[in-house]
Amino acid sequence: MTNHHAIEIYDTTLRDGAQGEGVHFSLADKVAITRRLDAAGVDFVEGGYPLSNPKDAEYFAAVRDLPLTHARVVAFGMTRRRGMAAADDPGMRALLEAGTPVVTIVGKTSAFHVAEVLGVSREENLAMIADTVGHLVAAGREVFYDAEHFFDGWKLDAEYSVETIRTAAAAGATRIVLCDTNGGTLPTEITAIVREAIDALRAADHDQGVGIHCHNDCDLAVANTLAAVAAGAIQVQGTINGLGERCGNADLISVVANLALKTYGHRVLGGGGTAHLTELSRFVYETANMSYRPGQPFVGASAFAHKGGMHVHAVAKATSSYEHIPPEAVGNSRRILVSELSGRSNIQALVTRPDLRQDRALLDRVLAEVCRLENDGWQFEAAGATFDLLVERCAGTFRPAFEKLAYNVAVESRAAAGDAHDLLTEATVKLRVGETVRHEVAEGDGPVNALDAAVRKALESQYPAVRSMHLLDYKVRVINGQAGTAAKVRVSIESTDGHEVWGTVGVSENVIEASWLALADAFHHHIARTAPR
Repeated sequence: MTNHHAIEIYDTTLRDGAQGEGVHFSLADKVAITRRLDAAGVDFVEGGYPLSNPKDAEYFAAVRDLPLTHARVVAFGMTRRRGMAAADDPGMRALLEAGTPVVTIVGKTSAFHVAEVLGVSREENLAMIADTVGHLVAAGREVFYDAEHFFDGWKLDAEYSVETIRTAAAAGATRIVLCDTNGGTLPTEITAIVREAIDALRAADHDQGVGIHCHNDCDLAVANTLAAVAAGAIQVQGTINGLGERCGNADLISVVANLALKTYGHRVLGGGGTAHLTELSRFVYETANMSYRPGQPFVGASAFAHKGGMHVHAVAKATSSYEHIPPEAVGNSRRILVSELSGRSNIQALVTRPDLRQDRALLDRVLAEVCRLENDGWQFEAAGATFDLLVERCAGTFRPAFEKLAYNVAVESRAAAGDAHDLLTEATVKLRVGETVRHEVAEGDGPVNALDAAVRKALESQYPAVRSMHLLDYKVRVINGQAGTAAKVRVSIESTDGHEVWGTVGVSENVIEASWLALADAFHHHIARTAPR
């Protein structure tokens, strides 16, 4: 049996990731993410810099008694201030008061930064590194040393960069983490410099493990991280989904997936596997109130989505023809998309009724209708329910649960312009439901909300299941902007009953009509599932 080499996974989403534009975590968010990272098998969770703000200090108090099963929480800080003993430095006291078993210290490793940014002599910088690491080690902490701007510093003055990491190692740091802080180094450079750094440490009888910390300014952070591991690094640092300052950090999702599934002899996440990576990625996006990145490798919604007819035809025969791994390996799923680029294979894969799936004439009619509608601005990629209804209509098997006779939406402004609280929106619908004509009126927060409420009132007596349905998302997209206010708009609606989520779409020059088409399909889909007739 192969002896797998363990690679430590060090997550800095809560500190480095939180420095990304638009990223904000509450204290409760940070604790929740810590729990999830621990459950995923992450080895180290960097919680923040306890001296920087009260929330980070509160975080360390909150996680002190958290029943973590695998992860070790890490406090982050900087070397002592110049001209001050480490014991007197407020930063050192804050790090010790955080009570974490591991402390990460970032220090200047580039001669340029020592002189131009820190403004101290080279000797004083070395003393700051030695005093800080030594003080924390003497206090019983394990210390990781982040060698800031290591690769840029190495290219400028390799001899001094070696002195800094040897100083940290001699003072007791157990990991020397080489940082591509500006994110401008290429993988070939990473490989060569990491090997030389490891050799330089060993030449001075320091056999501490080396780590890697890459930023993504050249879109190479994941590649650089993997190159460092190939050169001998045993710890990788990064963030979930690559969150972070400027262009972000190395995406630990991709790093872990590549190490576990694409390279041989590496053991990550305590051997717990990668099937939870998609869930972990989306949990962090949700907690940060950020949109998913559809094209994100491994875990994005489009990572295993097939649109071209030739691709779908091949995947139907052998999934590996256009998939580098099974999507289930990372907790993702395969999606077949339908559009004007589709062939009959796409349509066949998406038709949910087995009795219709082999009807070649029907599939051709559906494909022709999809092409016609997409030319008018419709899109079915996120509107599976509307596509299912389209198939039923083409097959002549669609039996509407209700028929629209008329609707009217009125918006009345009762006060000063711009005061949304004094807008009254009212919708009236006239529907034929079975043999009965229902005429209902409802108010709402906007036209779609009012229409939705009126339709429910009309349908509830015959189809009580509609009470469980509600709208999750509503999007409007202008299709042909050059037409100005007469442009067509596409409305996409996402609905749920608490168990299933389904998408519908409508297109019209009138945003209310487009909304009605998407809304009506949402109700038809739900009723067909819950009240088959």
